[in-house]
Amino acid sequence: MKNSITLAGKRIIVTGASTGIGAAAAEIMGSLGAKVLVAARSEDKLKKVADAVMKGGGEGAYLAADMGNAEDIAALVDKAKDLWGGVDGVFANAGMGGPAAPMTDYPLDGYDQVMNVNLKSMFILVQKVLPSMLEAGGGSIVCTGSLASERGFPMTPAYVMSKHAVLGLVRAIAAEYASRNIRANCLLPGLIRTPMLEGLADQIGGGDVEATVAILDKMAPQGRVGTPAETGWLAAFLLSDAAQYINAQSISADGGMLGVMRSA
Repeated sequence: MKNSITLAGKRIIVTGASTGIGAAAAEIMGSLGAKVLVAARSEDKLKKVADAVMKGGGEGAYLAADMGNAEDIAALVDKAKDLWGGVDGVFANAGMGGPAAPMTDYPLDGYDQVMNVNLKSMFILVQKVLPSMLEAGGGSIVCTGSLASERGFPMTPAYVMSKHAVLGLVRAIAAEYASRNIRANCLLPGLIRTPMLEGLADQIGGGDVEATVAILDKMAPQGRVGTPAETGWLAAFLLSDAAQYINAQSISADGGMLGVMRSA
C-alpha cells in the first residue's frame, strides 16, 4: 500500500509561526494543501507567512496572539472554527528560552514566564481544540519539545523542566485519546538556525552570530546546524495521515545529537 504526505483539506493551527520553525512548517503545510492559521505576536510577520502559505497552494490566515494569554488562545481556536468549522491538526510551537542562571539565582518571575509560555499555553490550546477533533472523529497534535525534553542542561532549569513536561503532556493526551483517533507527538528540534539560536550569540559567540553558528556547527554530528525547513517537514509529516500509527512519541530532528557521542 502506498501512502504519500498530503495535508489536503486539513485545518491546522500553527503557533510560534512568525519566524523560524513555525514559519517554515506553515509554508510547507500550505504546499501540501492545508488550511493554515498562523499565530504569534508580530502581525506584520504573520501576514507574510500567511501570504506564503497561499502562494504555495494552501489557504492561509493569521491572528496576532500572545500564547502566554489564555484569552488569546481561546480566540485563536474560535477563529479557526469561524473560518473552517473546526481543527484537524495543531503544531504547538510557541516557546521561549528564558533566563540563563544557576538554580540558586534563577529568578522566579522568569520561571513563571517560561512555564507559562512553554507548557501552560500548550495545555490550554489542547483543551480548546480537543472538542473539535473529537467531533471530527480524530486529529493530530504536535508539540515542540527540545533536546532538553530528553537531556539535562545547566543554567536553564525552567526551560529543561518545561520541555520535559511537554513530552509528558503529549503522552498524557495519547493515553486518554488514542482510542478516539487523536494522536499526540513531541517534536525535538536539535540545533536549528532560528532567532532563538542566534540569540545565544551574546553567551557563546562574543555577540557575533556567525561565530556562534560556527561553534554550534562543530557540536552537531553532521557538522552543521539544521534549517527550520528540515524540522518543519517533520512536523508536517506527523500531522499527516502518513503518520497515522505514530503516537505518544518523542521524535528528533537533530542531525544525530541525541543518539551520538562525538569524539573530541
